[in-house]
Amino acid sequence: MNAQILKSYQVEDHLLDEVFDHKGQIRAPYKRLYDYFNKYGSDDFKRVNEATKLSFLLQGITFATYAENPKGTERIFPFDLMPRIITGSEWKELEKGLIQRNIAINLFLKDIYNEKKILKDKIVPSELIFSSVNYNKYMVDFEPPGGIYNHISGTDLIKHSDGNFYVLEDNVRCPSGVSYVLSNRDALKKSLSQLFKALKVGTVFDYPEALSNCLHSVAPDGVDEATCAVLTPGMYNSAYYEHSFLAQSMGLELVEGRDLFVENGFLYMKTIYGQKKLDVLYRRIDDDFLDPLAFNPDSMLGVPGLMDVYRQGNVSLINAPGTGASDDKAVYSYIPQIVKYYLGEDPILQNVHTYQCEIPSEMDHVVNNLEKLVVKPVDQSGGYGIFVGSSASKAECEEMKQKIKQEPREYVAQPIMNLSSHSTYIDDTSQFEPRHVDLRAFTLLGKDYEYVLKGGLTRVALKRGSLIVNSSQGGGSKDTWVTELD
Repeated sequence: MNAQILKSYQVEDHLLDEVFDHKGQIRAPYKRLYDYFNKYGSDDFKRVNEATKLSFLLQGITFATYAENPKGTERIFPFDLMPRIITGSEWKELEKGLIQRNIAINLFLKDIYNEKKILKDKIVPSELIFSSVNYNKYMVDFEPPGGIYNHISGTDLIKHSDGNFYVLEDNVRCPSGVSYVLSNRDALKKSLSQLFKALKVGTVFDYPEALSNCLHSVAPDGVDEATCAVLTPGMYNSAYYEHSFLAQSMGLELVEGRDLFVENGFLYMKTIYGQKKLDVLYRRIDDDFLDPLAFNPDSMLGVPGLMDVYRQGNVSLINAPGTGASDDKAVYSYIPQIVKYYLGEDPILQNVHTYQCEIPSEMDHVVNNLEKLVVKPVDQSGGYGIFVGSSASKAECEEMKQKIKQEPREYVAQPIMNLSSHSTYIDDTSQFEPRHVDLRAFTLLGKDYEYVLKGGLTRVALKRGSLIVNSSQGGGSKDTWVTELD
């Protein structure tokens, strides 16, 4: 057997490698993992990796990458067997910061749709909010049941070369990826069970129960035993696996718009036993498609009259419509002030410095320094539309300059951050190589209820040197272990 598959691993000096230090020495939290993986030779590890892929395929753990194949053909969601470790002390700070940040975002949403105090006090520019395509007029002068807007948040964080975590963006519309956290853990539990005990790894399997508790906590007033369901666009959606996984895990019905109807101010689900009133709908479709009478009249995915039922307080929608006004990437730059304004506290989690292209001086800086920046559309998610200046051609840079000048409100820019790298098994070379990673952390807020999934989804940019980790752009994932050890 040709042992020690990690022996040939090459650390890249200019990056923070989470597994090895700059001298190539294994970092303390990874010592047991290193010893375990080094028992394998290249051929043996290749067989284990292939067996894991087959397991994912048989379980239907797939994803469609429209960027690579416009027809949206399903493929196995890439999963790397080497987990990422976050120590107990690191996680404690992250957890506090995530709850703080998402509570502040919730208060911000409540304010901008009602009293608008933060706008009147000019902490956040009014025009920034009212020009957002995600500011939803149906939410004005309305407060959802339980007072919660962003029930489920997906916060993207990176670990910079200074060793600190920074928030890259907030996702509070329909953040996805949590099913892969549980699937990844399930796969590793079968092969690394002894290491879980030795490293005292926190569980992630409590998430479905926590999500169910969150949903029930925001049932409409007067409902003691809420009936909840998950609304999916259907089996051709790229995240359909996740929709069905979550519904099944919580013991809820998975429904499409055609399964639902509105009658006498309430929402009903068609069942083989007759109609059944729904109290909480975890919708996995965008605002525009929720209700053809209120939004896109051509939508075949939503339910006619749903927004009227919602505004009458007879159903809860998870997340609330209009939450996208807060994860607009131009609004992101104001989150530290938003935290301070509502909570009177300094933000625990730091932002990446962000240039707003609609501010003339900042736009000048951006167009003159494109090669040092990452440019993002303010209202996109999933990594779509991201421009990385260091890897763009002169023609591409010129094209981006023109786009920014024509529609400055539509873009922000950030310095190219040195995302940390992590040992990742690469199929093409049959060995471990450094690849950039980030972390999507999931936070739940309900009525008098807070929860952070211990670990979250570590996303991996599988192409060497790439900073784009999104699964929709061909990225993969790792299991994230939060240990009680430091």
